[in-house]
Amino acid sequence: MTGQRVLLTGAFGNVGQSVLREIDGRGHDVRCFDVDRRAHRRAAAASGADAVWGDIRDADQVAAAAADRDVIIHLAAIIPPGSEKDPALAESVNVGGTANVIAAAQRHGGLRIVHASSLALFGPTQHLPPPRTLADPVNTTDVYTRTKAECERMLHESGLDVAILRFGAVLPLQVLGSIDPLMFEVPLTDRIEFVHTWDVGLALVHAVESDDIWGKTWLIGGGPRCQLYQREIVAKPLDALGIGMLPDEAFGHTPYHTDWLDTTDSEAALRFQRYDFDDYVAHMVEAVGWRRHPIRLVRPLARWWLLRGSPYYRS
Repeated sequence: MTGQRVLLTGAFGNVGQSVLREIDGRGHDVRCFDVDRRAHRRAAAASGADAVWGDIRDADQVAAAAADRDVIIHLAAIIPPGSEKDPALAESVNVGGTANVIAAAQRHGGLRIVHASSLALFGPTQHLPPPRTLADPVNTTDVYTRTKAECERMLHESGLDVAILRFGAVLPLQVLGSIDPLMFEVPLTDRIEFVHTWDVGLALVHAVESDDIWGKTWLIGGGPRCQLYQREIVAKPLDALGIGMLPDEAFGHTPYHTDWLDTTDSEAALRFQRYDFDDYVAHMVEAVGWRRHPIRLVRPLARWWLLRGSPYYRS
């Protein structure tokens, strides 16, 4: 497909920046749409991206940003734990924002939409044999999954060309200051399918460039090499940073909405699986850079700071 005029919502989050990394030099005209924050302005300046600042909840701002575009990659959303702390905000951003994206696409002649969703829609499935497939039912269990299910419903009923990509576990490379206390809610024995943020970016770029993915839902995981357990997901990065694995008693025991995925069809269509979890750890360490060495020197303090985020651990 020839160069596309793309609107990228949520452009300066984890996955959005991966899209910008992967789409660079491919002949597409990308317009970024995100809230006006200092960190986002720094990211825009670093990427050289064409940025429009606005609120996904403002229908007029979304419609203006979508003018003269061919396709919208819609990433803007409130994810856990933020979605559970502020359900009203999650509803207005996730559902209201998606409604605004749909209205803008319809207003401008039927733009295509690539929408970011989540494997969390399968609910807790550790009691079932893996992997999860699109034949598995949707099971909404929290604010986030209820809003994402509603978004998928609206998109399917919009009459537009839509591709829905349900992501596996996507971790940021810049982990310092952003290690999510939500990790303690996932039992160490839970199955998790990791997918490198750069691979997710590539999947989204290939979706924009494809003629054959529309009207379908796709599972975006790292493949068999990235089918891990929560213990590995936690231990390898912490060991690489010199912090070390945290005590088992810091982690919960209630199964979370994670699992392994059947990505055979999505990999054949979108050709995105390049990196495994060891690659991620190496890239994460590179992103942390020189700051890794001071972390080793204050290891007890770093462990104390992390364990403060666990509702289960009592020293």
